Amino acid sequence: MSLPLLQNFINGRFVAAATDTAVEVVDPRTEQAVAQCPVSGAADVDAAYDAALKAFESWRLTTPAERQAFLLRLAEALEANADRIVEAQRRNTGQLAEMIRVEEVLTGASQLRFFAGAARIQSGVASGEYAEGLNSQIRREPIGVVGQIVPWNYPFMMLIWKVGPALAAGNTVVLKPSATTPESAIVFAEIAGEILPPGVFNLVLGTGDTGRLMSAHPVPGLVALTGSVRAGSDLAKQAAGNVTRVHLELGGKAPAIVFADADIEAAAEGIAAAGMFNSGQDCTAATRVLVEASVAKEFTDALVRHAESLRTGPIPEEEAFYGPLNNARHFASVQKIVEERPAHSNLLTGGHRVGESGYYYAPTIISGLKQDDALVQQEVFGPVLTVQEFSSADEALSMANGVDYALSSSIWTTDHQRVLRFSRDLDFGCVWVNSHIPLVAEMPHGGFKRSGYGKDLSIYGVEDYTRIKHVMSAL
Repeated sequence: MSLPLLQNFINGRFVAAATDTAVEVVDPRTEQAVAQCPVSGAADVDAAYDAALKAFESWRLTTPAERQAFLLRLAEALEANADRIVEAQRRNTGQLAEMIRVEEVLTGASQLRFFAGAARIQSGVASGEYAEGLNSQIRREPIGVVGQIVPWNYPFMMLIWKVGPALAAGNTVVLKPSATTPESAIVFAEIAGEILPPGVFNLVLGTGDTGRLMSAHPVPGLVALTGSVRAGSDLAKQAAGNVTRVHLELGGKAPAIVFADADIEAAAEGIAAAGMFNSGQDCTAATRVLVEASVAKEFTDALVRHAESLRTGPIPEEEAFYGPLNNARHFASVQKIVEERPAHSNLLTGGHRVGESGYYYAPTIISGLKQDDALVQQEVFGPVLTVQEFSSADEALSMANGVDYALSSSIWTTDHQRVLRFSRDLDFGCVWVNSHIPLVAEMPHGGFKRSGYGKDLSIYGVEDYTRIKHVMSAL
């Protein structure tokens, strides 16, 4: 039986890609192909950007209230079609159905409602006379056409995080999902096509080569990506040729710092869940546990116990905490870095495949590592936690900040003074206290250093999709 060949969505309708090249979309639960994703070329990217540019002429003139109404209708429609979105995404990611429904579709609809409201509360400096005889005012305007590239770990959630603020601010969009997880974006395009004017949202399918064409194109005023450091660096180089603005969220290596005065059992349970959620394929996941030496054994024993209780594999979904890794190449990458761990490390649990088919990987905890080991420094993006010990607050802070990533972190303690100090000195875009991983639409998500720049979520995320204009008039 031939596999369905997926189509792009351009100017309000589905169209075949102008290419003969396609890659297989594989269900990571079964390792069986379920569809073919075209590798869109220059003609497809041109057509999508042309449609978005034409649509921008009228979309930019809509009022914030009108854009709010469109987004609220879209949010309602997404909830009504939750089953379709869940099934489409599940075929591509292997994620648990209930997790997709709650964490991505329903939360995504809620986030879209936030962006709808945020469209109406843009801020700026008050109009006034800052020079004698001259009045100044600030206009916050949409950038124009925006190119967006989203990853495979949370395909639908990342789509909402990108499309929501861009449309709320008055931009039009050309979006490319990952070639391994395109189908929930296709369902979104179909739903959006019944609500939004043609050309406001466009979908181009393809691989990294397609993304490079989007980034190097002269039309977009901004290109946004959530992905790896390599992909973000590549995109920035492509965009630089046209001096195109770039918005990057490039992953993390989050420390979870546990002090002796913390609730050890609660910390172990919370960190295990935050490290293994979504198979550890989360840029904010707790990946590096730093624990005070005096309670290291007690905490580590509890962490192993809680991690081992989080099941995965080809088992009934109601018994599983997480599903498979996304694809064969990524599975091999996670397997390799664990198998090549240094001799001085200790594998406390896991470190192996689960089941005979599907990319399932056991909850894995490794101790005895040094700060410069690859497992400490590199983003594994799997259900793998490392444990290191510290003896002082200064040492903990140095170890926490001693990586290239700076997206998220957490501190577990009952000492308020310590919380204030670490909130100031931890070099990460988010600091959680006695928790790790919750996100809300009202608060920004984004990091520093090699984790990229720009904010998703919150009013700051909407403002990232605007430009500032000064208008000065003689009185």
